[in-house]
Amino acid sequence: MSAIKYKRVLLKISGEALGESVGDGLSLGLDFQKIHSVCQAVKDCHDMGVQIGLVIGGGNFWRGVKNGQGKLQRSHGDSMGMLATVMNAIAVADVLEQHGLDARVLTAVEMNKFAEYYTRDTANRYLNEGKVVIFAGGTGNPYFSTDTGAVLRGVEIEADAVLMAKNVDAIYSADPKADPNAVRYNRLTYDQVLAQHLKATDSTAMALAMDNNMPMVCFALNPPRNILRVVSGEEIGTTVTV
Repeated sequence: MSAIKYKRVLLKISGEALGESVGDGLSLGLDFQKIHSVCQAVKDCHDMGVQIGLVIGGGNFWRGVKNGQGKLQRSHGDSMGMLATVMNAIAVADVLEQHGLDARVLTAVEMNKFAEYYTRDTANRYLNEGKVVIFAGGTGNPYFSTDTGAVLRGVEIEADAVLMAKNVDAIYSADPKADPNAVRYNRLTYDQVLAQHLKATDSTAMALAMDNNMPMVCFALNPPRNILRVVSGEEIGTTVTV
């Protein structure tokens, strides 16, 4: 896998993918064995010459309460979610450093004691210097998911593609665990995903990718070396383009 298809990528990883399994499909906290496996795959991509930006969700610490659900005001819940992504970013940056990579955490909200404040120019400079940049804090605003934040950062840094590393191996017409007749897609257009309400990302993220003609690849994070397969041009998962 010496060839590179995508020379600069925005890799989105769910927080749950880095958590410890606690049953019923839930993952909480941090599983450092998983994190080390992911960071090794990121290092291998970096060694191939790929510039890598990372966005990590926060679901292993906080899943939020959509519209408050009578428990919490939505904006406050989303603020907690943004903080969860910062916690994950700091942990992953530490492990990346253990693997010999220079990693920088940039946050969408100012918290100078813990990370640098995000600007597009700072991120671009770090990527050109060979650093791995971890974008934390989502978009810095409530009501936007980390999927949307990932596409936004991908567009801003002019990535060749946004890579969505998920718990499923592709986009399906329905939940493949619940529906044995679910159709697996290898290629889709943005319009098809939006029109059919396919569960690839939230609709805001997909619309943003479509508006900016940003290719998206949705694939399984397990095993983490799938990341190398994608950047090398192997067609795994589902590719979404115009």
